[in-house]
Amino acid sequence: MSPPELSRAEARGVRHARELEGHLSWLETFSGTALGVLAVASGIYTYLGVSSLLDENGAMSVFAAIAYSVAVSVGIFVFWSYLMRLFPAVRTTRARAGLMAAMGLGSLAIVAMSSWLNAAALAGSAAVEQHLAETVQDYQGALERAHEIALSAQALERDVARVRQSFEDLSEQEAQGTLSGLAGRGAVFRVLRQKSAELAALETQIAAQTPLVDTAFTEGNTILSRMRALTVEPGAVEARSVEFSEAAVRLQGIITRLRQLSVAPLVERAARDLSASVVLPELDGRTAETRADQSATITSVLEVLGARADTLEKAAQAVVALQAPTDVTYTPLSAADAVILYAGNFVPSWAGAIAIDLLPAVLVFILAITQSAIRQGREGAGVEDTLTLAELRAAVTALRDVEGVMAPPATRQEAKAKTDPEAEREPGHAEDESHRVAELKDKRA
Repeated sequence: MSPPELSRAEARGVRHARELEGHLSWLETFSGTALGVLAVASGIYTYLGVSSLLDENGAMSVFAAIAYSVAVSVGIFVFWSYLMRLFPAVRTTRARAGLMAAMGLGSLAIVAMSSWLNAAALAGSAAVEQHLAETVQDYQGALERAHEIALSAQALERDVARVRQSFEDLSEQEAQGTLSGLAGRGAVFRVLRQKSAELAALETQIAAQTPLVDTAFTEGNTILSRMRALTVEPGAVEARSVEFSEAAVRLQGIITRLRQLSVAPLVERAARDLSASVVLPELDGRTAETRADQSATITSVLEVLGARADTLEKAAQAVVALQAPTDVTYTPLSAADAVILYAGNFVPSWAGAIAIDLLPAVLVFILAITQSAIRQGREGAGVEDTLTLAELRAAVTALRDVEGVMAPPATRQEAKAKTDPEAEREPGHAEDESHRVAELKDKRA
């Protein structure tokens, strides 16, 4: 019974499957080489990333970096070679799901052991410079905040001067007899002058801090300018990081000095002591009525003194309550750590580092889709319908060899004689040769 003939659609599917197989055969000639190039490229960038993590530059460190990068290259090549062969070949959903899970787990392992180091090699220096720039901004904010608080404290000098001037004016009025009704420099006058002198000393102390604040702020800006220059200067970023670290230490000292130069706590304490530490003089009125007037005036002065002291204390407390500058500490980072910390700023570099490792996954899916199309094109066709001419010739030759081995000796000789006409002449030819040898022997005898 002859096999059923293929329908037109089935024949077209077989031709399509053969065409795809031809393409795959051509692609397989260089797929392994391409995969090897990708693995080697990833290993090179991995070596650069590992080198940036090692503290020493000796032969052992170089050997360790080379060993790690070679292991990464071999691992990537073997992993994707397995999947490119096995994933397209499996047919069941369970098997494909298992290989997909293995692919996902392996991809995570590749990213963990290689991709982040590739990103460090691609954008490590830029990431470290980004870290330096971010640190400069933090230090600038802290310096400006400390200077702002110091200036706010220096502004209390005007409040102190206003209170001092008010006491001086009251003392002049007392000297003219306007307050207590007694002209001269009596007990009331001495109380007013006492507080006026205290405030004048405080005002002088505050004024002495102004040039110190200005000098510290100018010096801090100079260091900041140098730190900004270090973030963009050409050359190895490691050497610049060392100088940047030294400048950061000096700048942190200046910020601390500015915080200490704030006179707000001093003014707060002075305002608290202004009304609490009053040395009352002895009343020097000649009559009881005069001394009573002096006592009443001193009481009024103390009330005014307490009110002015409360106002000054509240102004100082407002300055003290200002938010202090943020403590900034520069922490040197390696290229790999900087790439991870500022990953959002280097998305293209991360994408390239991951793509060079995971690009073979696309090839795996392409092969799986193509193999599925080949199997679909061959559905409904028998084996004899899918054989090529070369495969058919090889099959016929193999069949003849098998028949020749399994046939009886006589049959094999006949078949050999049919296939090789020279075989029939071989026995006669042997007899002729033996006769010639015998004749030569007789002649010699």
